[in-house]
Amino acid sequence: MKDEYDFSTAERGKFFREEARLMPPIHLDPEVFDYLSKRALAQRVSLSSLVNTLLKKEIELIDAGK
Repeated sequence: MKDEYDFSTAERGKFFREEARLMPPIHLDPEVFDYLSKRALAQRVSLSSLVNTLLKKEIELIDAGK
């Protein structure tokens, strides 16, 4: 790394996008990942699609109980 960097021509906020959303990674326990991966493969859907479907159903159950 350099001792000094020249920021004299830098532009503040050049890459900032108000509408941008951060999509944090989700970490699954290995046994959960293995189980869901097998289910997704058996159903011929992506792992993301399967997890989203399951979570949406869980959200519906939570909301129904309110």
